[in-house]
Amino acid sequence: MDLKDKKIGFAMCGSFCTFKKAMAAARAVKECGADIMPIMSETSYNTDTRFGTAEDFRNELKEITGKDIISTIKDAEPLGPKAMLDILVIIPCTGNTLAKLANGIADSSVTLAAKAHLRNCRPLVIAVSTNDGLGAAAQNIGKLLARRHIYFVPFGQDDCIHKPNSLVANFTLLPETIEAALDGRQLQPILG
Repeated sequence: MDLKDKKIGFAMCGSFCTFKKAMAAARAVKECGADIMPIMSETSYNTDTRFGTAEDFRNELKEITGKDIISTIKDAEPLGPKAMLDILVIIPCTGNTLAKLANGIADSSVTLAAKAHLRNCRPLVIAVSTNDGLGAAAQNIGKLLARRHIYFVPFGQDDCIHKPNSLVANFTLLPETIEAALDGRQLQPILG
């Protein structure tokens, strides 16, 4: 996989249970030669959880990318006008963020980064992670699947017995999904 010299935005939302997998995905993309710009939602940037401290995750993302993290609407806004990215990845993308993207709401660093990026008709990759993916969030996934320039990391149910509505992307497929999206293709199969 060759992503050499590709400028990739790596935007994280608050599905904290998947942060370790997201960091591994960032490392995999970096190993493919990408230049990664880190972005975190205000919530993911500031919230300590049982999965780790915000500071630890911020430090790890900075170490992987070698860059300061964009974590405010003000700092995310120039991404569009300056056409700073070849592709933007939202990983993990929560049900809340899916709803905002599907309905044109740009009220966080991540959603504004997506809006700013999409104005240039460049690809946006979504790595869904939500407990209501087959519930309330299903309609938003459907809306986004039908939009141009939006691609999904293949996803499936992560625990169909205990969390029957929960969906999570296969984060290990991020490099292949990026490569396909840069070619204007959705990596298949999308459901797994």
